[in-house]
Amino acid sequence: MSNDFSSAGPPGAAGNVADHPTVAGLLDAARARGIARLDAEVLLSALSGLGRAQLIAFGERPVDALTSAMVEVGLERLAAGEPLAYITGTKEFWSLPLVVTRDVLIPRPDTELLVERCLALLPDAPQQVADLGTGSGAIALALARERPAWRIVATDASPAALEVAAVNRQRLNLGNVELRAGHWCAALPDSGFDAILSNPPYIAEDDAALAGLGHEPRGALVAGEQGFADLLQIAGSARARLRPGGALLLEHGSTQAPRLREALVAMGFVRVASLRDLAGHERVTEAFSPT
Repeated sequence: MSNDFSSAGPPGAAGNVADHPTVAGLLDAARARGIARLDAEVLLSALSGLGRAQLIAFGERPVDALTSAMVEVGLERLAAGEPLAYITGTKEFWSLPLVVTRDVLIPRPDTELLVERCLALLPDAPQQVADLGTGSGAIALALARERPAWRIVATDASPAALEVAAVNRQRLNLGNVELRAGHWCAALPDSGFDAILSNPPYIAEDDAALAGLGHEPRGALVAGEQGFADLLQIAGSARARLRPGGALLLEHGSTQAPRLREALVAMGFVRVASLRDLAGHERVTEAFSPT
């Protein structure tokens, strides 16, 4: 696509520059559709190749016909409720620019709590860590960037998701992440892990929240047993994969912590505790294999 905001292109190919929409005009059109200004700026920046600061500073500049047509399509998709990340194909997580497709969940800031806690629990020295249900690779790649000495195994049952994770691993040049296909702990190559992390499906099948998540893969969102099926399955098989004293870190829904803590204690885990996100919700529960 053309990123030329200063000219209309070859004579006769794209019409008179005065007939072209401007940056400000496209942003006004987005506002008229009820689209947040930030989303519109991010969309236009992604399609034009220009930074948001440039868009703001040069709002009167004309936008070439191809770019403006693509922006129009993007605005239609935004207005229909499609997440911005699927339209631009990228999402930032832990300051890493990740490729995302509709085969993977869009990484959320809440999930950074998993990364923060794992980094706080384990030393910088070589560790063996697993990320189950890696999706785009967000958790595994964030850990790999922060701890080059760690060996990280990232698993997913979805071949399409693993392809996305592989693209991100290559783009970020993080060779200390191994990708493996398979379902939860069954995909792990061995035992003796220092930590196992997962952000599994935990939304109940009848949860009203699903109405706003229709564009994301349902299999990565919904779990049986009122959202507990995958959490409990992972917990039930993780102890055999952890070294003595190894940590299990699970992201879950904001109301699921009490039942999950009770289940982890019943399974023989020790030092079971839940961590709160920035909104004050119990969002991550940690537990340790007995020493």
